[in-house]
Amino acid sequence: MIKVAVDAMGGDNAPGEIVKGVVDAVSHREDIQVLLVGKEEAVKKELSRYTYPKKQVLLIPASEVIETEEPPVNAVRRKKDSSIVVGMNLVKSGEADAFVSAGSSGAILVGGQVIVGRLKGVERPPFGALIPTEKGVSLLLDSGANVDARPSHLVQFARMGSIYMEHVIGIARPRVGIVNIGAEEEKGNALVKETFPLLKECSDINFTGSIEAREIPHGGADVIVCEAFTGNVILKLYEGTGATLISMVKKGMMGSLRSKVGALLVKPALKETLKAFDASRYGGAPLLGLKGLVVKTHGSASAREVSNSIIQCVTFKEQKINEKIRESLEAKE
Repeated sequence: MIKVAVDAMGGDNAPGEIVKGVVDAVSHREDIQVLLVGKEEAVKKELSRYTYPKKQVLLIPASEVIETEEPPVNAVRRKKDSSIVVGMNLVKSGEADAFVSAGSSGAILVGGQVIVGRLKGVERPPFGALIPTEKGVSLLLDSGANVDARPSHLVQFARMGSIYMEHVIGIARPRVGIVNIGAEEEKGNALVKETFPLLKECSDINFTGSIEAREIPHGGADVIVCEAFTGNVILKLYEGTGATLISMVKKGMMGSLRSKVGALLVKPALKETLKAFDASRYGGAPLLGLKGLVVKTHGSASAREVSNSIIQCVTFKEQKINEKIRESLEAKE
């Protein structure tokens, strides 16, 4: 049974949506046990609303909460009994195989590196976010951890991302692209120009060159590499554009009697199409390159995203992603 520690207090919708997502996950999977970390009374109150397999959910008390606006380093150092720190320590001690949180990105990044620890040889762990595309999904990394990155960091992102996409998503020889303002090799800022030839030299990845932002939704690459400033802008624009388009389509369909009749006819097909572009169905963003698995979900995560993030941890653990990343890095030493 895979043991997943879940931060019950992190995010905008905690603990309600978090607990609901936990219940959904254990109700559908018998191979998962959730260690629900948070304020005891608040979590018990939410759990009392549901019927679920009791042996698959254990409550781990944590009296403190790290708020989003708190300086991450100080918060992790001072709030030893926070849900994030307690959850991270469960992974460090081996009592949990993974940790999932919708809480402070900064605290999760700091805690992941300081408490769980980096794999030997990993320079900077990146957040890898799965984003929907015309061809399925692509992995965008770094999507939020390292705003200032060096070429060697991006090369490691490409290697770790390739391993993730091959063994978790099942894409053989995933195509790797570096985010750029044009397809030509000579284009880009200093970071891209330095990184491009290094990626070309990597025989263990399938580097296909530059990818422009407009090609990302079409599935132009399976692994999309960039530093976190660019990655986070792409991710947020992607999510905002998707939500706006869906809203406008719905509004347009309700504009007149004719459009309403047409909407009834196309509703099943449209619903299925739009479902593919719902990012919540793909779970959270793993912080790759740590000694244990840490997954960050959106701050506004719904129960569905929380549930999928928990289930995502099973595949990660079964496929031994950390071990494969470590072996890949050791082979390059």
